[in-house]
Amino acid sequence: MLAALLMTGCGRELKDMEQGNSVYFWRTELLLDSVERAFLQQYDIDKVYCRYFDVVMDEATALPRPNATIAFSDTLPASVALVPTVYITEDCMHQAHEGLARQLVSRVVQMNATHDIGGVSELQIDCDYTARSRKTYYDFLEEVRREAAIHGLRLSTTIRLHQLSMPVPPADYGVLMLYNTGDPRRFEERNPVLDQRDVVPYVSRLPSYALPLAAAYPVYRWQRQVQGVRIEHTVEASEILAVKRMVEQKRPALSRSIVVYNLDEENINRYSNDTYKAIYHH
Repeated sequence: MLAALLMTGCGRELKDMEQGNSVYFWRTELLLDSVERAFLQQYDIDKVYCRYFDVVMDEATALPRPNATIAFSDTLPASVALVPTVYITEDCMHQAHEGLARQLVSRVVQMNATHDIGGVSELQIDCDYTARSRKTYYDFLEEVRREAAIHGLRLSTTIRLHQLSMPVPPADYGVLMLYNTGDPRRFEERNPVLDQRDVVPYVSRLPSYALPLAAAYPVYRWQRQVQGVRIEHTVEASEILAVKRMVEQKRPALSRSIVVYNLDEENINRYSNDTYKAIYHH
C-alpha cells in the first residue's frame, strides 16, 4: 500500500516534470562545433546540463573550494535550456560547511549574470554520496534548494544506482546515472562504464523510488593506464539499449526524459544515427 501511494504521488510529479531529450556538457570551455550543434537540432535536444565548476576539498585550508570553472566562449541555441551543474566531491560532505550552499548558488547566479546567460530555471548538484555522507549532503541540498528558490531556480540532483537503496534526496527530481556502474579494478570481467549485469541488482528498487527520475546513458570513451598498458572502455550500442529496455520495463516513466553523457563530436561519431534515435525514442 505504501509503495502504491508513493508511486501515485511520484506519477503526479512526473506530469509536472519537463519531459524531453537532454545531454550533459562536461568540458571546461563552452564551445560547440558544427557537428555538436547539428546534434542538438537533429535529436530535438531541449536541455543541456552544463558543468559550471567542481567543488573540491582544499588540503591547505580543509575547506571546500571551486575548481575547474568553465569558460564561456560560445552560447547555446536559443531553443535549448541551460542547466548549471556543479559536481561536488564526496569528501566535501564528510562534515557540514556553513555558508557553502549560499556561496555555491551565489557563484552560479553571478556567472549567469557575468556571461549574460538568461532564462535559467534550474540548478543541478552532482555528488557520489555514500551512507557516511548522505545526511550532511541532504542537509546541504535543503539549503541549496532554499537559496535556489530565491532566484527562481528549482533543484535536481544525480542519483547513482547504489543510492537507490537510500531515502530520496530533497530535490525536485533526480537524473539516474546509468554509467560508471562497475568496479574499474574488475575491468577484465566487465565493462566498468556500463554492464547490464551490474545494473540488475538495483532495478527492483526503481518502481518504488519516490522521486521523479530522468535516465542518463553513456556515449563516451574511457581511457586509463593499468600497469603500463592503456585500457579503453566503450559501450556497445546493444548494451546501452538493453539496459534502457530493462530499466524502462521496471519504471516506464524513465522513457519520458532521456539524457546522454556527454556532448562531444567524438562521442557523436562513435554511434550511428539509428542508435541515437533508439536512445532518444526519436
